[in-house]
Amino acid sequence: MNYNAKLKYHYATAKGWVNDPNGLVYYKGYYHVFYQHAPDYELPWKQPMHWGHARTKDFLSWEELPVALYPEAPFDNHGCWSGTAIVKDDVLYLFYASIYHPEGEDGDIQTVSVAYSSDGINFEKYEKNPVIDHYPVGDGSHDFRDPAVCCIDGKYYCVMASGNREKDTANLLLYESEDLLKWEYRGVMCEWENGVYAECPSFMSNGDGRYLLTASVCLHSHHYFSAMYGSFQDGKFNIEITGEVDKGPDQYAGQVFRDHKGRNILISWTPGWRYAGLAEKDIGCMSVPREMSERNGKVYGYPVEEVRHLLVESDPALCRTENGFTVEREGREPLVYEGKIDKLEMIRDEYILEIFVNGGEEIYTVLL
Repeated sequence: MNYNAKLKYHYATAKGWVNDPNGLVYYKGYYHVFYQHAPDYELPWKQPMHWGHARTKDFLSWEELPVALYPEAPFDNHGCWSGTAIVKDDVLYLFYASIYHPEGEDGDIQTVSVAYSSDGINFEKYEKNPVIDHYPVGDGSHDFRDPAVCCIDGKYYCVMASGNREKDTANLLLYESEDLLKWEYRGVMCEWENGVYAECPSFMSNGDGRYLLTASVCLHSHHYFSAMYGSFQDGKFNIEITGEVDKGPDQYAGQVFRDHKGRNILISWTPGWRYAGLAEKDIGCMSVPREMSERNGKVYGYPVEEVRHLLVESDPALCRTENGFTVEREGREPLVYEGKIDKLEMIRDEYILEIFVNGGEEIYTVLL
């Protein structure tokens, strides 16, 4: 497998490490994708995280832009970690987990900061950062990150990923604001038992009176991507339908945003780890964008219209079996799927294979 081959349809940086997609947004004629980035190293944790930046008009041709956020302020000098984007009064705001290490103390502090831009390329950090300076004692923990900001009925909400060590739960915590800058804690929005913490939430209207909430849920035993449809009232999200549509094995940190066409679009990270440690060059990338939907009580994720012409019904890397299919992965355990298949489609891009079972009822992303 040629891991040095240039990907055609999946966005990857020209150099440096890339992980979680951040700040997915449509702004001034472009789809913008920000992401966790170490611009000077091919391996993670060699330098504090930055926000890389790319944009596209069609999800096929990508333009890599200058780094959007540098970890250079006292409140974020240990990293500009994951977050989201929102447009207000034609200004683009980036909300991110700002990590710093107080002198003389053990461990990092995780807070929330904001930067803004009127052109979508050059960003200025808010002078009164951080806008949320501590997790709520009793509900959250030191793991307090990945702000997901949205606007519902004229109010701004921020969903924070955290966990509760005493209750042994993974939590999503809710904040409310009138202006994006002053935030008030409302309480626990959603929680999972036997959990360590949640990560990378997304929250938005579904356009039909319901709401879509997603998160990567880290339990003691495993982690998974949860997509939930339900109602939102008095600061609580009531789950009506849930699914684990994005099942990996090579995916994490999926983020969803609502575009100007009313589509809820999911993009995940395909990790650039190989099989025995780390590759000398990062080979990670972003997934193709998938439109999220719910039909007959099931959650679906299917390639957006712009990339559907790339779908095929077979690939040499996938072997159909009597009960499903298998996909070999170099140096690692194969993907083995067993289940009823009414329709099987996939997108192949060099060493990346994305498989859509039964119209997107299940998605499997494989780094071959």
